[in-house]
Parts: sequence; structure tokens; C-alpha cells
Amino acid sequence: MPAPNELKGVVRQRCSGVTQEIDLDDVVVVIPALNEEASLPLVLRDLPAVGRVIVVDNGSTDRTADVAEAAGATVVREPQRGYGAACLKGLAAIREWAGSGRPPRVVVFLDADYSDDPGLLPDLVRPILEDSADFVLGSRLMGKREPGSMPPQSVFGNRLACTLMRILFGTRYTDLGPFRAIDYGRLQELGMSDCNFGWTVEMQVKAARKKLRILEIPVPYRRRIGRSKISGTVWGSLRAGWKILYLIGKYGCLRR
Repeated sequence: MPAPNELKGVVRQRCSGVTQEIDLDDVVVVIPALNEEASLPLVLRDLPAVGRVIVVDNGSTDRTADVAEAAGATVVREPQRGYGAACLKGLAAIREWAGSGRPPRVVVFLDADYSDDPGLLPDLVRPILEDSADFVLGSRLMGKREPGSMPPQSVFGNRLACTLMRILFGTRYTDLGPFRAIDYGRLQELGMSDCNFGWTVEMQVKAARKKLRILEIPVPYRRRIGRSKISGTVWGSLRAGWKILYLIGKYGCLRR
């Protein structure tokens, strides 16, 4: 395992029978994590070598930070609970490092629960590195889902949110999936601010309003390791659903 902050390399992929190289040195991965000591080592094991991996410990009470550091990731801590708060902390760390060196070309967001396949990262970043997209979203609803990986309320909520975004902003999304890649410069233009459940939909709404070149690709989705902090409880699902619909309505009104 490489030393911390030196997870660098070139990935080789076969496309249409031809082996192509993808240089991922300019890619930074942000992984929000809350009590994910069981799953996080698997995520980091399967993640291709990139320029930097940031694990944001969101107030864990287990060994999440320890296993991240042992795997060579950079750990930053955000005691304020919330998915968006953890992502914002990761972006603050990137800005700090970019101020004293070269900024990344692409930022990837990936959950720590091993529900997405980290090995598919090159598929998400390739269109951005080739300058054919600004924002690439891994769609679980376009991909193959393991039974039980997404409860019915999550599937319904995702479809409802995407329908509303199509009506209000004219952008066709199929999912609010957490596995996503975005051009770092365009990400800075979005002015991300949500600290909890609305982070993913805020990014998608603002990307649509800013006319980013958006691409969705199908990704497989499996049952997470451990219990979901959102869809694992009725209250969590209701809170997330309300926040997502509120943000869509808020930005929908602002465009008028």
C-alpha cells in the first residue's frame, strides 16, 4: 500500500478491444464516513490509484479513522454530523492543498458503505478528463441493483425528485446516486452549501442551472454493509425526502 497522500498511478482499461491508459493523478476522491470500519477497508482496497483519497470522519465512534489511515488515505475530521457537512469539509481540505500546489482536475464523491463499486471510478472520470462532460453521475436505477439494495421508498423518492427536476429545470436525471465525478473548476462555481440530506440534489439542481455538460452512466448497486443512516429508518427517509423536495422547490422558485 502506498504511503499516505501518494495513491497515484495509471489505470489501463479495455475499450472496444483496445487497451487505453487513464492517468488518475489529477483525481481526488472524497469519502464521507460515519462508523464504517467494516466496509471502508473494502472500498479503499478496490479503489484505483488516484492523486489523493480523503476520508472525512463524520464523528465516528468506531475505528473508521484508523482503518482509513492504515490504508493510506488522508483523514480529516468533521464533528458536525451530516452528509453534506462531511463533503464540504472534504472540499475545504482540497482548497487548502490546492492553494499551495496544483488543484485537481476531477473530484469524485463515493460512499464508504461499499454499496457502489469503487473499481468503476475510471468510467466516471474518463468523460471529464476527455473534456466531453463536466459532471458524471453513476445511476443506480440505470444499472443492475442487488435485491434489497434500495428499498421501495428510495426508488420512488429518486424517481419523483428526478421527474420534478426535469419539469423545473429541463434536465433528465434518473437518480440521485452518491457515486459521482465532477470537474473541480465547475464544482467551485456551484457554491455548494447544504450540510445534510440535500447535498446530492443541490449539486444536480445547480449543475442543471449552470448548464454543465451532464452525463449519466449505469452503475451496479449492492446491499450496503451495515445499516443506512437515511433509508434504514422511516424517520430518516422522511427527513431526507422532505429536504430533497424542499430544495428542488426552492431552486425552482428562484429561476422564475
